Amino acid sequence: MKAIFYIFLLTLFCACSERTPREHSSELPPIFPDYTNVTIPPNIAPLNFGIRGAEYIRVTISYADKTLMELSGDEYIRISAKAWRKMLDTHKGKALTVNVAAWTKEHPDGLQYNSFTIHIAEETIDGHVAYRLIPPGYIGWNKMAIMQRDLSNFDETPIITNNENEGGCLNCHNFCQGNPDCYMLHARNKGGGTVIVKDGKMEKKDISIHAHNATYPNWHPDGRFIAFSVNDVHQSFYSHCVSKIEVFDNFSDLIIYDTKTDRIIEDLRFADTLQMETFPAFSPDGKYLYFCSSPTHILPFDVDSMAYSILRVPFDVKTGRTGTPVDTVYNAHIQGGSASHPRISPDGQYLLFAWAESGTFPIQHPESELMMIDLKTNKLYKPDNINAQGADSYHNWSSNGKWVVFASRRIEGRTTNLFFSYFANGQFCKPFMLPQKDPEQNVQRFFSYNVPEFIKGKVDVDRDAMSAMLQSKK
Repeated sequence: MKAIFYIFLLTLFCACSERTPREHSSELPPIFPDYTNVTIPPNIAPLNFGIRGAEYIRVTISYADKTLMELSGDEYIRISAKAWRKMLDTHKGKALTVNVAAWTKEHPDGLQYNSFTIHIAEETIDGHVAYRLIPPGYIGWNKMAIMQRDLSNFDETPIITNNENEGGCLNCHNFCQGNPDCYMLHARNKGGGTVIVKDGKMEKKDISIHAHNATYPNWHPDGRFIAFSVNDVHQSFYSHCVSKIEVFDNFSDLIIYDTKTDRIIEDLRFADTLQMETFPAFSPDGKYLYFCSSPTHILPFDVDSMAYSILRVPFDVKTGRTGTPVDTVYNAHIQGGSASHPRISPDGQYLLFAWAESGTFPIQHPESELMMIDLKTNKLYKPDNINAQGADSYHNWSSNGKWVVFASRRIEGRTTNLFFSYFANGQFCKPFMLPQKDPEQNVQRFFSYNVPEFIKGKVDVDRDAMSAMLQSKK
């Protein structure tokens, strides 16, 4: 009797696991996250996904009519990390076919959707990404952290939280060429300052001029100099506008900080009251400093008139000083809109920036999108595939120049999530969302992912030492 009972259970299990959908659709499956027809790196974490409201889903992944993986779940699938890694390693440069069927209240007998592909690129992505987790509100910072995520799996660990900072604000982290052992961040509290980690040392510096703190940073590739804009940041709130908040600067200039001599270098051309300079970015070869600039206006009354261009000036790595001439790379008053966050590809050919109708804080502008300049031809264009409805803003290139990470509000308009896109021949492939063990984690976690930066390895930080440093007034 026991043998017959075991056979009955085995038969029942097989019958349930081999459900056949009775309906077919020419539509792509409504999976979340949307991983349909994306290009991914061969070292990315498993792309777990689901269909909201499904009672049962079945997924088959194949290549050249050979089944590689069969998966099922009630509302979402969870892929074995070991099997996923083996499949990606074996199929670099190839496109896998994914078939999805779902049983829902609307389709109790099962619905087979049209298949889609996932292309596995040959080129890897940097191993980690760092970002700030911050509540999506306008003024709160009592709970925030600068985190790091291993992109090959789901491991997320803090670099620093504001538990170590007595609840103060943490912002504007930046890594030198993605080096996890050379970075800086700001801590804003009574014992705050700019924390610089370099050559195995951790130091806290007070980097400020004219009673204003250093704000938006970018490391020079050689690791000695950091370019900063020094900003007096303010906010205005509105009740009858699409954008409920506008962030603007009452003051912003450029400085160069020399980490070797602990001195601030100013250029009087970029330290007057006629222009507002912000968002510095060194070229990958270190020969040029790019930044955004706008004529000064009366703020907040003229905030809609603030239009930032992108300028470029030579940089002398021997002296840490900027030279001549000052070139205009993007002229906002001729080409329209306002530019923020210029970032140059590692090969020096492309400049990717955030565009908005006006202002200097694109994350608060629903119309903001990513724009590209080919620096060899000076051609300005809106790259295909990467933009979507909802603010697309802060972005960063991978060390090999084949991947871009950016922050986007395209999912529900309030919080920002991280997306990645493959780049080739001047164009981007369809972006994919940061993979999570639970596909709904990105939206159930009521925090924004802010200022994503690729890093080549895990940051090993002595958080106790950093905490003691930040709580000291010295």
